[in-house]
Amino acid sequence: MRITARSACVIITTCSLWLAACETSPTGRSQLMLFPEDQVQAMGVQAYKEMQQKLPGVDDPEVTSYVRCVADAITHVIPGKYGKTKWEVTVFASDQVNAFALPGGKIGVYSGLLKVAQTPAQLAAVIGHEVGHVLAEHSNERLSTNFATQMGLNLLSIAVGAGGFLNQQALALLGLGAQVGIILPFSRTQESEADEIGQKLMARAGFDPRQSIELWQNMSKSGGERPPQFLSTHPSPTTRIDELRDQLPQAMNLYERAQFEGRDPQCEPPRAG
Repeated sequence: MRITARSACVIITTCSLWLAACETSPTGRSQLMLFPEDQVQAMGVQAYKEMQQKLPGVDDPEVTSYVRCVADAITHVIPGKYGKTKWEVTVFASDQVNAFALPGGKIGVYSGLLKVAQTPAQLAAVIGHEVGHVLAEHSNERLSTNFATQMGLNLLSIAVGAGGFLNQQALALLGLGAQVGIILPFSRTQESEADEIGQKLMARAGFDPRQSIELWQNMSKSGGERPPQFLSTHPSPTTRIDELRDQLPQAMNLYERAQFEGRDPQCEPPRAG
């Protein structure tokens, strides 16, 4: 394959960006970070505002007070720079069984989640997981990985246009390979990392980390058909449960210490009906 001056320029630029943007996650994993932190936070704040415009908030003060109680307990024990963030929490009126946290200190919980996260500790497991994504800067990492992958495919496209041995069909297959071989597994890695961070956060906040396992057992019972794990952006519930069990001894130590230090959140679930 003939390398043109343009191809060489793209290669040099890509390698330079990669070397300059290597960082380490809270669990010690190497990460690619290409975007400025303030830019990613601004994107998170904007996305949050758009969500608030699209979905109504829950008007039941018992529900909002309960969710904010759990979220406040989690954010109170966040270490480092994110511990200084003023976190905003919105409970959205939606049957979706989901929640999210965004850079810029934004947390959203869908009311449908409360049907599956049946206790304060189970809700803490979800919120801790979502906050874990922010602490590990997964949004920046995801954006950076997609950008770097696209740059690599663009380089191959240049090679095809320059008379290389690759044809357009092969390039399309390489694009699928990047999705299955890089993007999807990478996202599963982030999910597992957020599970680990979230379990520790909930334990530090005084929530029983054993309930993170019960949460995913509930999730597994409530879920429908799922794609094979190798084609999914999330680990299977069985994989998550196994990993959380493996990490439980360390989380229990954090929980026992939190109890000793008097951290025992009294978050009252809303009355049924």
